[in-house]
Amino acid sequence: MMSEQLIDLSRLQFAVTAMYHFLFVPLTLGMVWILVIMESVYVMTGKVVYKDMTRFWGKLFGINFALGVTTGITMEFQFGTNWAYYSHYVGDIFGAPLAIEGLMAFFLESTFIGLFFFGWDRLSKPQHLLVTLLMAVGTNLSALWILIANGWMQNPVGAEFNYHTMRMELTDFWAVIFNPDAQAKFVHTVSAGYVTGAMFVLSISAWYLLKGRDVEFARKSFRIAAAFGLASACSVIVLGDESGYTVGEAQQTKLAALEAMWETEPAPASFTLIAAPNEATGRNDWEIKIPWVMGLIGTRSISKTIPGIHEIKEKNRERIISGIEAVKALATLRANPDDAQAKANLKAHEADLGFGFLLRKYVTDMNQVTPELIDRAVNDTIPRVTPMFWTFRLMVGIAFVMLALFAIAALTTVKGQCKHRPWLLKWALWSLPLPWIACELGWFVAEYGRQPWTIYGVLPTHMSVSTLSEASLYGSLSGFVAFYTVLLCVELYLMQRFARQGPGSLGTGRYLAEPSYH
Repeated sequence: MMSEQLIDLSRLQFAVTAMYHFLFVPLTLGMVWILVIMESVYVMTGKVVYKDMTRFWGKLFGINFALGVTTGITMEFQFGTNWAYYSHYVGDIFGAPLAIEGLMAFFLESTFIGLFFFGWDRLSKPQHLLVTLLMAVGTNLSALWILIANGWMQNPVGAEFNYHTMRMELTDFWAVIFNPDAQAKFVHTVSAGYVTGAMFVLSISAWYLLKGRDVEFARKSFRIAAAFGLASACSVIVLGDESGYTVGEAQQTKLAALEAMWETEPAPASFTLIAAPNEATGRNDWEIKIPWVMGLIGTRSISKTIPGIHEIKEKNRERIISGIEAVKALATLRANPDDAQAKANLKAHEADLGFGFLLRKYVTDMNQVTPELIDRAVNDTIPRVTPMFWTFRLMVGIAFVMLALFAIAALTTVKGQCKHRPWLLKWALWSLPLPWIACELGWFVAEYGRQPWTIYGVLPTHMSVSTLSEASLYGSLSGFVAFYTVLLCVELYLMQRFARQGPGSLGTGRYLAEPSYH
């Protein structure tokens, strides 16, 4: 059995590296399609300002992409170093989409990024636009395969346990690819990236307009960002609703924790707008609810019920008791693979094997399990409700604030009034951090809400970690934090430097902050 400290440190290290990495990913996903839009307008109209827009915003995109790659590479190595048993147990399934991502998407986007920056004078306008489009496809394919892998962790389909190898093995590759959870997660995540890219361009363009510099360049950039951001923000909210439905289908525990839904309500369930969850008593001290909404989101019907936390815990208790028999049968088969009775017992209880593994946190011999240990394992199946509840609501609140901003910005650009609305420009400028905050909150909800599982219902987190010393984890965690913080500071410095220079950094002689203007 692993110590709690070792497990927590391993989780913290991966969480820190993932959160740092995800500071760079959304901007890459969003900026690249804005570049496609800008260059498409350039090819169609021949107006050089759109070429300059593509090159300038592309420069900021390139800085972000380089640092995103740097922070992402180490994460895949961590599966082998810090999560060795996880890699052994599910590597047959989980490794496939990651390998495809490296072979297909990463090399594709890397190749075309090089052509994007160095092909302006070597390719025709349509050829360079095709390069930009393929670069965008590559970045989104990269996200697709990674989110297919992550979606399988949330909803493990197309695989089964093989007691001969003591591993999960792939049985249906297409089920993994078309996993509803993975597809919903992909479209929701990339849409959040599009909002991030749009907000980045919108905020910096607003700063130029407030300063009264390079007004035409800034006004056109602001218009494109506002329109793209409005469409993306609407997509995030609509696709977030779809994600809520898939969570309701595959992870009812997460949905109940998000809603602080302690008791099962008659259908259709109410949406808890705000509440004060009390985890000690298993109820909300007070709450404000909106009738029907949660039932419609979580079930797409008015007749299906959504189970509450207490009902889920009782179901999990039954699965843990069944899982004990599966673990016992597995232990017998390890000693005697030909034991017919053990095979029959395992087959009867195999669906609950992961729930039996939850007790491995406390005992190695299932014959030593007590009712008290079962109670502890049952409580372990529910993530802490308070952080889930409030994190989700903060994320949704930010999404609606950004939707309002993009809607008003798009309306004012249609009327040609954006530069005459300083309050709007200031709102856009100070909203720059919002999409990053929302993205980080979203990943927290997705990953923390899956606990205590690395593979939902299959492999508990405490069984997934490598046998490492706490000292080595403290050392590597400190090293990652220091190194990634340096990279983040480098990114902020370079972004701020080139953003302040503006399109003058292109050296075309058409903008401010260029040598020809001094």
